[in-house]
Amino acid sequence: MLPSTTKSRIAVAAVFFQAGICFASWASRIPDISSKLGLSEGDIGQLLLAMPVGSLFALPLAGWLVHTWGSRTVVLLSATLYAVFLPLLGWVESFWTLAPALALFGFAGNLLNVSVNTQAINVQAHYGKPIMGSFHGLWSLAGFLGGALGTLLIGWQQTPLFHFLLVAVLGVILIAVAHQFTLRQDEGSEAGGLSLRRPEPYLLRIGLIAFCGMLCEGCMFDWSGVYFQRVVRPDAALVTSGYVACMSTMALGRFLADYFTHRFGATRMLQVSSALIASGLLLAVLLPYLVPAIIGFLLVGFGIASVTPLSYSAAGQARTVSPGVALALVSTIGYFGFLLGPPLIGLLGEVFSLRVSFALVAMMGAVVGVLAAGITSKSAKVRTPA
Repeated sequence: MLPSTTKSRIAVAAVFFQAGICFASWASRIPDISSKLGLSEGDIGQLLLAMPVGSLFALPLAGWLVHTWGSRTVVLLSATLYAVFLPLLGWVESFWTLAPALALFGFAGNLLNVSVNTQAINVQAHYGKPIMGSFHGLWSLAGFLGGALGTLLIGWQQTPLFHFLLVAVLGVILIAVAHQFTLRQDEGSEAGGLSLRRPEPYLLRIGLIAFCGMLCEGCMFDWSGVYFQRVVRPDAALVTSGYVACMSTMALGRFLADYFTHRFGATRMLQVSSALIASGLLLAVLLPYLVPAIIGFLLVGFGIASVTPLSYSAAGQARTVSPGVALALVSTIGYFGFLLGPPLIGLLGEVFSLRVSFALVAMMGAVVGVLAAGITSKSAKVRTPA
């Protein structure tokens, strides 16, 4: 019989998986929905702003709910809402109905982000060693499987609504089973209002690394399919191939991240990740053809794989504030990069082109390496995760 801590780890991992596959299902069908509604790059960019708006409303409420009700209850509520709101994105028939649906989806997503990461912090405390990479690895694996499922259903000519309903039903069942094994008691009371605390300089630097890394990650989620559809222009069945390529290497990279971090150190890993993101995106921009673009997206997946887990681990090792406070601050800064990046790409794509937009994302990936040079045990007051 499995120990209770192991059951809790599996349960929290299942919630990360459910969150990932819900988001990936939406992201993999953005090209279909944009074609159905006749949306331009600018329209898509404006629509994707609805998710950060919804998340912004959830931000102060999430901390209060976790503090008052506990992360376990908020995980159940937000994960269920996240699954239930997903089919709305496939049901809508216009720009004006999709925007509020995305706002609701973003609202539930941020509630889930804060509550499930609080659960993850608590589980990690029971283990006494960094395990955040494995949780985020499950989220990425779900991204890969969600993209693969989208490719399969597109090949079978199934609508986004059918796709989203299928994932929503499976997601609700998964949460119903996993919820009973999540941790009932949060460690300490610092979860409430964490996102409102002003970060110290070194935590701000870690948060900016997370911001840049998650900006790149969010752009790959939301724009990979559109980039292949409108720039690379492969056969219809291969439109999601770049998305799947990126998600597959991101998932693999996160499961391998702890080993390589132990061998080479967090700073070196972040710098290598930065180089992979920038070079992969530039390859796809300079050679927008099927094979080089797929290779580029594979490199980007490996690059973004370890940025978020390493940022969270560095925050969790902070000495000047409690690990929970530090991680929540970095998570909040990074999550806004994840949400604000995709709309920016759409707006720049409307003014210039998607290739120019992706070149900007490459620059943001390069910034990760520059900022990582200042993240050391001495200057950042963190312990390099083992």
